Amino acid sequence: MTSGAAAPDLAPDGPEIVTCLMDMDGVLVREEEMIPGADRFLASLDRRGCRYRVLTNNSIYTARDLSARLAATGLQVPPTAIWTSALATAQFVSQQRPGGSAFAIGEAGLTSALHDVGYTLTERQPDYVVLGETRTYSFEQITRGIRLVEAGARFLATNPDPVGPSPHGPIPATGAVAALITHATGVAPYFIGKPNPLMMRSALRSLEAHSETSIMIGDRMDTDIVAGLEAGLRTVLVLTGVTQASMVSRFPYVPTRIVHSVADLADDLDLAIGTTVGL
Repeated sequence: MTSGAAAPDLAPDGPEIVTCLMDMDGVLVREEEMIPGADRFLASLDRRGCRYRVLTNNSIYTARDLSARLAATGLQVPPTAIWTSALATAQFVSQQRPGGSAFAIGEAGLTSALHDVGYTLTERQPDYVVLGETRTYSFEQITRGIRLVEAGARFLATNPDPVGPSPHGPIPATGAVAALITHATGVAPYFIGKPNPLMMRSALRSLEAHSETSIMIGDRMDTDIVAGLEAGLRTVLVLTGVTQASMVSRFPYVPTRIVHSVADLADDLDLAIGTTVGL
């Protein structure tokens, strides 16, 4: 392996993989274009009856929006197969405080997810201040969120990503705005999205699946792979996104397997994760 890190072998008699979790950007698509072979990979999962969820920390869009975005690249992924940090956050609050209320800073992906679990959106003594992503953060909303947190509302954020992409370069994202609110209030949020393994576990629950028979495929060591590891999944790092092979040895953990792209997994998922491809 060119990175100098040695990924452990899977046990030859390990449980068969029946569930697959995967990141979206850097794994299936890159800059609004399908990564070559991603369509063959998804088709192979369908052929073998392997259930899957596409995970994303992006809380701006609904699952239906993201399904349409993927379709524009040539990938047919139903909305039910997409799991966002907004959906994971909504599931979390509905379990913690069923039928509660929230002041939400975000867009349709977050507000619709909260509505769907029976939450009321309000500025009057909400149970939670929930911070998500938006293309245009409102200083007025952030100020309101600060005051509500100071008044006792519990502080949640959909994900810790400090910046997001835009056609003109990086823009502030949830993690950066969360830091602003924390600095103003002294209250740190509970982050739901990756690398919190809660994101993985909630996706597995949505499939009624078990970690022992599941894998996580991602392009980031510091979010996808560590979250999969902490959730008890076998992990596959693809080199079509953020993390390159030479960077793996910098981390105190390694993925189960490293492959060039999901195209390497299209023909035989079990064989592919049992063999390091081309390194």
